[in-house]
Amino acid sequence: MNRTIFITGASSGLGKATAKLFASKGWTVIATMRQPEKETELIQLPNIHLLKLDIGNKKQIAEVASEAEKISQIDVVFNNAAYGLMGAFEGTTDEQLEQQINTNFLGTVLVTKSFLPYLRARKNGIIITVTSSTANIPYPFVAVYAATKSALETWTEGMSYELNDFGINIKTVVPAYMQTNFGSNAQMVSHQDYQKVFNQYITTMKADSSTKKDSPESIADVVFQAATDNKKQLHYTAGNLSTTEYEWLKKEGIDKVITSMHKRFFEEGK
Repeated sequence: MNRTIFITGASSGLGKATAKLFASKGWTVIATMRQPEKETELIQLPNIHLLKLDIGNKKQIAEVASEAEKISQIDVVFNNAAYGLMGAFEGTTDEQLEQQINTNFLGTVLVTKSFLPYLRARKNGIIITVTSSTANIPYPFVAVYAATKSALETWTEGMSYELNDFGINIKTVVPAYMQTNFGSNAQMVSHQDYQKVFNQYITTMKADSSTKKDSPESIADVVFQAATDNKKQLHYTAGNLSTTEYEWLKKEGIDKVITSMHKRFFEEGK
């Protein structure tokens, strides 16, 4: 039986890798992005359909589920679209904070809400949301980004109670750094009083050759696993770095981990 996945943020990175993987497995893929008219690769694949969606646009979100369902009955909703906000929190404007929360958190939950009537009526479906290992171990200067991802983890857990009787599974995939343009596409903020410590952090990050980025294709494999393994599992740690960090957190606890992170980025080499 042919199955269908709906993907947000499919223009690059994990979203595009996931679209290509599911299409290669014979799935119908509805790939959404802000500017589908600029997409040249996915449009070449016969079982991939493109739709316009900016998850910061409530009007588009309200209409997208009905548009997608006209193409094919949705089996899996994959919430992938997000962006990073990086820099000193005090340097962010109110508008930047609102945009980050509205996109990464509110946009994701509203996309999910738009599909629930269809999944509930069929008593079947899977909702998968990309979060981040920063939801477990926050890194410096991404506090708000990490908070949006942590919120999605807790939202997923809470929603699992509500959706269980309707045959809908809700899950997260939790990667760390990937070989994508995510970092270069992040919205950067600054504050002169934090610049010295921010520069120190960036220098340490760049010098840390032990931090190996996972490929989006390897994380897409975990998304496929979550979509097809028929498990009630809530969270899927994805990639070597995310797995290593999660095991460290379980062993040491958050207080010791944060202390170690502080020493790593701000005390070593002094």
